[in-house]
Amino acid sequence: MRIALPCILAVVACHAASAQPRPADLVLLHGEVFSVDPQRPRAQALAARGDRIIAVGSDADIQKLAGPGTKVIDLRGRLAIPGFIDGHGHYTALGESKLILDLTHAKTWDDIVAQVADAARKAAPGSLIEGRGWHQEKWTRAPQPNVEGVPLHASLDRVSPSNPVVLEHASGHAAFANAQALKLAGVTRETPDPPGGEIVKDGSGEPTGLLKETAQGLVRAGIANQLPGSAAKDEARFRKVVELAGADALSKGVTTFHDAGANFATIEGYKKLADEGKLPLRLYVMVRFEPDASLEANLDRHRLIGYAHGMLTVRAIKEQIDGALGSHGAWLLGPYADLPSSTGLLLKPIPDFEKTARIAIRHGFQVNTHAIGDRANREVLDVYERIFRDFPDKGDLRWRIEHAQHVEPADVPRFKRLGVIASMQGVHIVSDAPWVAKRLGEERARRTSYPWRSLIDAGAVVTNGTDTPVEDVDPIPSFHGAVSRKTKDGTVFVPEQRVSREEALRASTLNNAYAAFEENEKGSLSVGKLADIVVLSKNILTIPDDEIPSTRVDLTILGGQVRMTRSP
Repeated sequence: MRIALPCILAVVACHAASAQPRPADLVLLHGEVFSVDPQRPRAQALAARGDRIIAVGSDADIQKLAGPGTKVIDLRGRLAIPGFIDGHGHYTALGESKLILDLTHAKTWDDIVAQVADAARKAAPGSLIEGRGWHQEKWTRAPQPNVEGVPLHASLDRVSPSNPVVLEHASGHAAFANAQALKLAGVTRETPDPPGGEIVKDGSGEPTGLLKETAQGLVRAGIANQLPGSAAKDEARFRKVVELAGADALSKGVTTFHDAGANFATIEGYKKLADEGKLPLRLYVMVRFEPDASLEANLDRHRLIGYAHGMLTVRAIKEQIDGALGSHGAWLLGPYADLPSSTGLLLKPIPDFEKTARIAIRHGFQVNTHAIGDRANREVLDVYERIFRDFPDKGDLRWRIEHAQHVEPADVPRFKRLGVIASMQGVHIVSDAPWVAKRLGEERARRTSYPWRSLIDAGAVVTNGTDTPVEDVDPIPSFHGAVSRKTKDGTVFVPEQRVSREEALRASTLNNAYAAFEENEKGSLSVGKLADIVVLSKNILTIPDDEIPSTRVDLTILGGQVRMTRSP
């Protein structure tokens, strides 16, 4: 049978047309693309189709992939980098911080009292007044009278006699309560300190209002029992909290957030929002606040890997050994220089911590442990080493120490040898530097504090986060802290521990992806990876150190979709 030549040509033409790839959905042109991919670290442009990167290269190469329906963005020479991954923060606490008093800008205790007085005038009778962000070391003068630089609750009682008041320390490791809050919780001079906590008392034995570490739970539990909410109101608030946290994070270029502690109920809430397509950004969640029996029974069914198109992963637990240096809660090898009677607080007995960590490894969960003091870091490394030895068949564990702020030099090489990730926060270097020596003494502060350079040189994986809402969720100050270690007054804190710009960027992108077992999905602008991209107003890889903090995020792209555009 003979077929007419025009028919043959038509068939060939149709086949050729169908073989042409679909144009890109998104194209970025005329920029400085720094990919954090060693195979092709720098380029001018990139293209994405759906939620994936399909090409990285020159303007000429990428322009060929654009079609009539392609969204084309002219970078105008700006820097495009992988979406920031916040390696350690507290997601719901960030959202909650938007709904309560912001105490971070208070210069004196009197400023805080004034904020509470204003809130009390507007509050319903008996309702709870909450705030967060005070730090006694950042006040221009100490309140009088005080205990450990923190006032007595009478100052709050005068402006809020009927409303309970609970004000959380900037670190999250202490809180201050007024008399009404203490009364609702049943905390009196006879109340014993809970394990891992302290009810600070004055010279006469009366509670001052300052509650350290686990002692905060006494007041929070007491108020919750006295002022119960409703399921509907709780869910509405949760949704609002998730929305507010996501909006703040996306506005600052964060496309993935490592949530350092959520119970199973919160995780179920995240999963429900993921199913509805209402998680604002990608979450890597660590299970926390659950007893061992609950972990044994529920870890397996809550394990999620890249759920809802990569929006939600749950494969880690969060543990906590000590508190914060600012509240004298970090567990030290020697006494505090400014409180010689104390070496800090052990929040969970080591045998109990080790038992929990062994539950995690049996269920295939990563363990990420808060350790700030030099003794806390050593003890956690000791526990990890024992467990790894007892489970030689378990490989590629990527267990982490969260913060790793003060580490004895002898313990630094153990991170690499054991494969333990140092999950750090560069912003703490500059915010804490003015008072670290007061707590530790000059020599110990220099020897042990924030040893970024030493850990990297030893071969350890170091990641960067913000610890929000302890600090702002903006990754730029954490980047700046890691590369400059310069405080507001121009002092450079332990300059020999500075890192390069590229090392700092990697810590906030690809290293954080690796710390979540997601380096094949994100963390660099590589073909096949998720199109999570940030465009900056300045090139943080080349501008002078002092200009870095003024850099802003101009565009945040999540899965190929523009999620935030900064107004001029």
